[in-house]
Amino acid sequence: MKQQTTIDDGPIDLAPPLDRPEPAEGCEVCAALARQRATAEAGGDWSRVSDCNIELRGHSEPHVSRRRAARSTTAAGPAAGPG
Repeated sequence: MKQQTTIDDGPIDLAPPLDRPEPAEGCEVCAALARQRATAEAGGDWSRVSDCNIELRGHSEPHVSRRRAARSTTAAGPAAGPG
């Protein structure tokens, strides 16, 4: 049996890097992740930088929905109950 030692499918196309996520204002978790990322960047630990970016992206999702929910209740006022 002949062992394959090369890739015959051609070059691999990689996606461009994702945008750098920014921490949400006033969020202590986001601020801590941003500090960890800055420390990792200063030390050249690009794997940790990537990990922090992934955590920031995942953590920022609740901020978006909270802002939308806050806007919808404050803009229209509280929902009127039955009565």
